[in-house]
Amino acid sequence: MATITHLAANPGRLPEFFLTLISAIIGVGGYALVHLGSEGELPGNIVTFAAVFGAMALVAHLLIRWAAPYADPVIFPTALALNGIGIAMIERIDLYTGSSESGSQTIFMLLGVVLAVLTLITIRDHRMLRRFTYTSLIIGAILLLLPLIPGLGREIYGARIWINMAGFSFQPAELAKIFFAIFFAGYLVVNRDNLALAGPKFLGLQLPQLRHFAPIMLAWAVCLAVLVFQKDLGTSILFFGLFVSMLYVATDRLSWIIIGGILALGGGFVVLQFFPHVAARFNVWLNAMDPEVYNAAFGSYQVVQGNFGMASGGLFGSGLGQGYPGIVPQANSDFIIASLGEELGMAGVFAILALYLVIVVRGLRSAAYVRDGFGKLLASGLSFVIALQVFVVVGGVTRLIPLTGLTLPLVALGGSSLLCNWIVIGLLLRISNGARSPMRGTGEPLPPAWEESEIEYEDDAEIEADNDDSEDRQETDADRAETEAMRLP
Repeated sequence: MATITHLAANPGRLPEFFLTLISAIIGVGGYALVHLGSEGELPGNIVTFAAVFGAMALVAHLLIRWAAPYADPVIFPTALALNGIGIAMIERIDLYTGSSESGSQTIFMLLGVVLAVLTLITIRDHRMLRRFTYTSLIIGAILLLLPLIPGLGREIYGARIWINMAGFSFQPAELAKIFFAIFFAGYLVVNRDNLALAGPKFLGLQLPQLRHFAPIMLAWAVCLAVLVFQKDLGTSILFFGLFVSMLYVATDRLSWIIIGGILALGGGFVVLQFFPHVAARFNVWLNAMDPEVYNAAFGSYQVVQGNFGMASGGLFGSGLGQGYPGIVPQANSDFIIASLGEELGMAGVFAILALYLVIVVRGLRSAAYVRDGFGKLLASGLSFVIALQVFVVVGGVTRLIPLTGLTLPLVALGGSSLLCNWIVIGLLLRISNGARSPMRGTGEPLPPAWEESEIEYEDDAEIEADNDDSEDRQETDADRAETEAMRLP
């Protein structure tokens, strides 16, 4: 059996400092270029903006190094660069439309970074979250149901996914995805062996045993309920994709992916036949250029204008501040990737997607090297959340899949989305700190991926209790002593 030997970890303080500096330059430089391209001069608040952005980046870097000295040095600077690019593009659209959304987005960025740092400070060990497995399920379910409460939830553009509290709008599904990731990780780390057991074969596909098939059916039913009652296609795809991907990581069985895909296609087909709002989304996707669809209420105007904007950007774009992104409805939120494509071109969009890929890969790398099964699943789930959300948003704008109501993580306008995604970044930093920190004894091999090691038992009484309750319980010390005594002459 192969093992991964531990190498002395480099804390990465200096690389993270320089990467954070580059990210600050990208954010401030983009903000300045937007004004130079559209007005021909630097903005009057450029010094204030640069000072606030730079001070926030430096203080956050120092606090991260203090709270998690071995945290991945690439994740935070990459997230900061994406956030800076988003603020620059929101400012560009503000200049075109005469609105003032970039100021509030900057405030939410500051609050988001504070939340990421607080996550690191309050959660000293990611394994403590396992104690809240079923609590996370309850909280996530409540958050998901809040928009359905009369007087609290409100419907925007056909989807009932928002709530109003104290004059502020909030999208609770953004926070629910974090709690569901914690629940899935805690549930699967206990039940992974049962879910991996082979059941009957059907058409060459190895099915799980029937009694262990219930979890995926429950997740499928919940996602269909969200799609039906909240009319939110994006959240349904995100949650179901999160659960199926974590199932695959936990069991290493391709059959779960195939079963999940079949259930997703089957459920989508049924909903398509009986619910007009879903059929309208598919009609826009398949017939966007049809004049009747283009001119209809909630038709394809937005999708078509976004596609034409990206096409006009070409390979390298029109340049920041020199395009017409404000023509597209919701250009600073749902369709911000189309705005970026118009002014930065295909090369700029690929660069932004590469930044997301960096975060996802570093998150999965942390999952590969962390020593406990819960941490592996949680890091994988949080990484998949970002990857799935980017795929759903970009795929919808480019007509690869039907359009959904999700926003691009860390880039698009939206306070709730931005704050919750910074919490995700904070959790990934905490898990990466556990994955990269030195072990007891130089060169000590890491335990196998799912082995509950003695290192875990010393700090986690719950795992030890779970082992005591298992069917394959080993003899206790007293039993072994009694056995040895009977063997004496």
